[in-house]
Amino acid sequence: RIPSALDLAGAAPLLCAGITMYSPMVHWKVTKGTKLGIVGLGGLGHMGLKIAHALGAEVSLFSRSKGKEAEAKAMGADKIVISTDKAQMDSVANYFDIIIDTIPVEHDISPYVNTLGLDGTIVMVGLVGPTAEKLNTAPLIFGRRSVAGSLIGGVKETQEMLDFCGKHGIVSEIEKIPIKDINTEIGRAH
Repeated sequence: RIPSALDLAGAAPLLCAGITMYSPMVHWKVTKGTKLGIVGLGGLGHMGLKIAHALGAEVSLFSRSKGKEAEAKAMGADKIVISTDKAQMDSVANYFDIIIDTIPVEHDISPYVNTLGLDGTIVMVGLVGPTAEKLNTAPLIFGRRSVAGSLIGGVKETQEMLDFCGKHGIVSEIEKIPIKDINTEIGRAH
């Protein structure tokens, strides 16, 4: 059941990206004051920012490049960390309770693991397969940190997520295009 307060077109992606991000936040008990990092500002990342913000988390976006600050802050990010900037990464060492990594391609997760605090968890939701680099277990062992994975939730949790999004006015950022322009728009997307 889609809450009547939500635009159907903007709500449709909640059934994929929304629940993919909501489920680990509920499982790892993200609440007011949780220090949560989100790696990537794509379809999953932007939903994660909105949901985490509505949950009351202190939410940070990890991005490889500058230029996304205004967009990320408008979606609920409290902080943007440029992951290619060593000084910025060092400034958040041992800081986060949970990080949700949305990147769908091979990449090195070790720099993000080092930003987790004691008992912190990095949850992989975007990459299905091997990471780009071997994972050094020393930061896991000495920080009692975990690497986990999460997919989507079940029917009950999906309804909870839809109700939560309805209560908070959360929908996906979408662009509607007229069907007559579909060929032009597909070309633009490539």
